[in-house]
Amino acid sequence: MTESIPLVPVISVASNPTYDPFPIKSKNDIYSVDPKKDGKLINDDNRKNNEDNVENSTKKKKVSPSLHASLRTIEQVVTEQNTDLEKGLTVQEADFRLKLNGPNLLEPEDEETLIGKFIEQFKDPLIMLLLGSATISILMGQFSDALSILLAILIVLTVAFVQEYRSEKSLEALNQLVPNYCHVIRHGQLSSMLGNDLVPGDIVRFSIGDRIPADVRITTAVDLEIDESSLTGETKPCLKNTEAISRDTPEINLAERKNIAFMGTLVRNGYGIGIVIGTGKNTEFGKQLSAFSIGIILVIILIGIIQGKNWLEMFNVGVSLAVAAIPEGLPVCVTVTLALGVLKMAKKNAIVKKLPAVESLGSVNVICVDKTGTLTMNKMTVTKVYTAAQDELIDIEGKSYENLPQSIFHPAVKILSRIGNLCNNAHISNGEHLGQPTEVALLEFGNLLNIRDERPVYPRISENAFNFETKWMSVTCKTEMDKEIIFAKGASEPIMSRCTTFYVSEDNLQPLTEDYKNKINSIAQQIASQGLRVLFMAMGSSINELTLVGFIAMYDPPRIGVGNAINTVMDSGVKIVMITGDSEGTAISIAQKLNIMDSVGTGYYMSGSEIDGLSEDELRRVVPTISIFYRTTPKHKMAIVKALQANDLVVAMTGDGVNDAPALRLADIGISMGKSGTDVSKEAADMILVNDEFSTICNAIEEGKGIFYNIQNFLCFQLSTCIAALALVALSTLLNLPNPLNAMQFYILSVDKDVMKQPPRNKHDSIIDRKFLYKVSLSSFVVLCSTLHIFHHSMDGNQITAYTNTMTFTGFVFCDIFNSLACRSSKKSIFKIGLFSNQAFIWAAGLSLLGTFAVVYIPFFQQIFQTEPLTLHDLLHLTCIACGVLVFDEVRKFVISIREQKHIKEYELV
Repeated sequence: MTESIPLVPVISVASNPTYDPFPIKSKNDIYSVDPKKDGKLINDDNRKNNEDNVENSTKKKKVSPSLHASLRTIEQVVTEQNTDLEKGLTVQEADFRLKLNGPNLLEPEDEETLIGKFIEQFKDPLIMLLLGSATISILMGQFSDALSILLAILIVLTVAFVQEYRSEKSLEALNQLVPNYCHVIRHGQLSSMLGNDLVPGDIVRFSIGDRIPADVRITTAVDLEIDESSLTGETKPCLKNTEAISRDTPEINLAERKNIAFMGTLVRNGYGIGIVIGTGKNTEFGKQLSAFSIGIILVIILIGIIQGKNWLEMFNVGVSLAVAAIPEGLPVCVTVTLALGVLKMAKKNAIVKKLPAVESLGSVNVICVDKTGTLTMNKMTVTKVYTAAQDELIDIEGKSYENLPQSIFHPAVKILSRIGNLCNNAHISNGEHLGQPTEVALLEFGNLLNIRDERPVYPRISENAFNFETKWMSVTCKTEMDKEIIFAKGASEPIMSRCTTFYVSEDNLQPLTEDYKNKINSIAQQIASQGLRVLFMAMGSSINELTLVGFIAMYDPPRIGVGNAINTVMDSGVKIVMITGDSEGTAISIAQKLNIMDSVGTGYYMSGSEIDGLSEDELRRVVPTISIFYRTTPKHKMAIVKALQANDLVVAMTGDGVNDAPALRLADIGISMGKSGTDVSKEAADMILVNDEFSTICNAIEEGKGIFYNIQNFLCFQLSTCIAALALVALSTLLNLPNPLNAMQFYILSVDKDVMKQPPRNKHDSIIDRKFLYKVSLSSFVVLCSTLHIFHHSMDGNQITAYTNTMTFTGFVFCDIFNSLACRSSKKSIFKIGLFSNQAFIWAAGLSLLGTFAVVYIPFFQQIFQTEPLTLHDLLHLTCIACGVLVFDEVRKFVISIREQKHIKEYELV
């Protein structure tokens, strides 16, 4: 018979007080430690001498709140901040201090004024070129030309300034969509609140993955490591403690302040409690194309001068061509398109931190997804209980207290509940769940059994914190009989390996044989195959001689609609890889329910230990065939991402934990969870899912693909226009003909629902490919031929009149509008898309026509642009000719669709 473990009576609901899972030591238990004396307690006389030295030295130089607090004991900081470690500030006192100190926000740097931003637009090389042209026109006495050039400059700059200003404001608004929350004790209640509302004297709690919301004097630290690289430059996390620094000089750098947690730094390990000492300001924290176009323009100017044409006229034409031919609107288009994509994605609960990441989503081949929280609800519920004493699996799914089976009230189940309760850092306060979903589920399980927190009865002495490498956690507590007991929970492997006996009754502990281990593991695997997470529980007086009590099975249901979203993504050619720390059975069950895998066979799934047994090259070869990785750790995620990228794949990775950060940074697109994600993971990610749902990723990929095709279509439209304009003047100059358009007329020529069906594009593919160049060349040729026909048809014999210029200019604009219709899609007919389906395009085309008619019919502009009014017959004639651009493109698209249908039929026959 093995030594029995003393039991403490279960506490009823009525007798249980509110529990504080991080007990604060009494004032008598708080000491300062001198690091120079090997951690031994120093007496009050020595402390007093050190404090006197500090007081004298700090009076000579003003110190920051963090330095001041680092030199004080916890008692002194509590007194100075006039706060209470257990109850915190009252709501009234916190409101008063908020008014006194202001919000916990860093003052932004002085922003550039609107005038300054507008003036900045003049630095654009093309704008400077236009200004040079205007200056020369003034010197030559051509004031009307100079005025029109300056007017064109003003219009261009105003449009660019307004668009960029709106984009900036939109992106600033996005930064407010992911507010910084923190856990604060006020009036004795723990709650979650915005970090902006913190005030000096607040008691805050922080754990692994949290961002420190303000400068904090640490009062409790359990394995607390904080990443201060953004502040000190140190890449290794700093191990924190609570002891006052005993130094006789205030010159203590930030890295030496081990008892201070600085605002904006990230908790990498452990957890802690502290007093806010400082808030807000008081804390510590397209070239190749351009070159080609310019070369052609210089040749045109040179040929014109050789032919005896006026050099000033040729210079103005050259400058005009530079403005019309060089696609200076492309960078603005790309930025605006990406910004609009960001805003659209924000409305769909996806926050993109970097604009290029939006377009990169369209290239993603593989999405590595965390099971918990992304594919599932991240809402754990205990559904089954097994104890070794009963050797019975008890089903409690969907049951209330009144209809629970009688077997659930067995003493062994109550001990199982106690272990889950004591080995737990979660809270349920005023209906608000604070903590990991697994631990919250264990607290709810205790509530279901009418058992409340027993943590006040078992004061915690020490803790072996859970981490993703070991997959288990233990705490050492003291009973009322002043005896220390270890309580542990975790995965089957680490818990079972530390158990030597199993619990039958208080005075009956049986040896845990290998046969019995295999039996329990077999039962657990059957449960896991139903998609349940299994958590083993044990206790004892020695960490390597624990007594197994049993296990608890929890269910985290798949998110509603995630299966359809996965099907949509997989149909578009993107592979889904599920990565989880759960067991093989749990992983396979969930994967099958979500259609990630439709059958079980070799090559479909792999464990973390199997990854460890492969070389990098072996993993690279096998990883494309794997759909499920189970029993993995964060280091395995890194290996998986590297192996996929080694196969030239574009990888998106989801994550929510602090240890996911390296993999999120390594992935081409790092995706963090907004609700369950830690601040560390959000910092490392390129995109944040506000609602933690996989369907949001599906929407983001759709938007990413749409953005690429929108940019490509715009580029096609602008290049075809630019090439047509260059070719028009080049031919006229080479043939020694008068220019069909004057300089001033050149100055003003300046998501498909089926996109998810398109496969991911190759990341090495250029936006300008062979098909793209063919379409641009065809459109440019048609526009050029149409304009030359109009030019020749409107000449008076061999003379170029104002009527000729007006017809050619208006015809070119009409061709441009029809070309823009043709460029709305590279494959789909405009009649299938809908002529009026894009309201923004209708407005843009309408404004272009209004501007053209203003140049043609308003006398003031007629003098500047050398035009004359056109008749209705002229406009109808121009429309008929210009629509040929659209007709030719529709024929091209029809031929493409016929070829694609033919290929599909041939494939189906094969």
